[in-house]
Amino acid sequence: MAESDRVTIDTSSEGISVITINRPQRKNAVDPLTAKALYEAILAFEDDTKQKVCVLTGAGDTFCAGADLHGVAQADHDASSENLQPVDGRNLGPMGPSRMIVKKPVICAVSGYAVAGGLELSLLADMRIVEEDAVFGVFCRRWGVPLIDGGTVRLQAIVGLGRAMDMILTGRPVGAQQALAMGLANRVVPKGDSLKEAIAVAKELIAFPELCLNTDRQSCYYSAYEASSFQDAMSQEFNAGKKVISKEGIAGAAKFSKGSGRHGNFKDHSKL
Repeated sequence: MAESDRVTIDTSSEGISVITINRPQRKNAVDPLTAKALYEAILAFEDDTKQKVCVLTGAGDTFCAGADLHGVAQADHDASSENLQPVDGRNLGPMGPSRMIVKKPVICAVSGYAVAGGLELSLLADMRIVEEDAVFGVFCRRWGVPLIDGGTVRLQAIVGLGRAMDMILTGRPVGAQQALAMGLANRVVPKGDSLKEAIAVAKELIAFPELCLNTDRQSCYYSAYEASSFQDAMSQEFNAGKKVISKEGIAGAAKFSKGSGRHGNFKDHSKL
């Protein structure tokens, strides 16, 4: 398979990019070429000002089975390949874009298995839309392959330390309903519907004022991963939000004052 075929990108005129890991014959396991293609696809999404929300999914009936262990088994021990370099900002990781906090919203549409590195990739997203038979898990626990794509960093931030430790230490499978209860899944949908629902949610997001949405999103990530204190997080939120008020907030408040949004009517909320 050509490198360009390992990851596909479909963009829409309304601003939704669908990025698909396209190795169904390998359960969408990620080898170095796929990792690089996925990384470049995410960078292209960030750089395209016309694209507002990304939906990340896998071809066929599996989101991603993790790193391609056939390739790992053939690797030597010096970790010298391009995607096994030390963390340096947002550089290429073993699974591709795993070292990034993507600059615009990302929604994962999860079918089948999202395990090991596939679980780590799903944690890159802001939301996970999960099919009813989906399974998450640190399955690499069985093979002595560690989490090096953010699993120990992002999972505990999303589900809490205790639940993360349960998943990480035991390597047990976590089904869709349990994932929903623990906050790992945001919505559970019938089998075959994850991509459709993820696109529907993406359409909801692009209807909102973009600067405000992305500013609030970025403040959440800063608070979760970068803030040195509660006061630091609060200051960042205030300073970033203040810049939005003059650009979107005042116009939005004027619309509300004229009757928009009253009695639960939120139509045309994006047309500032």
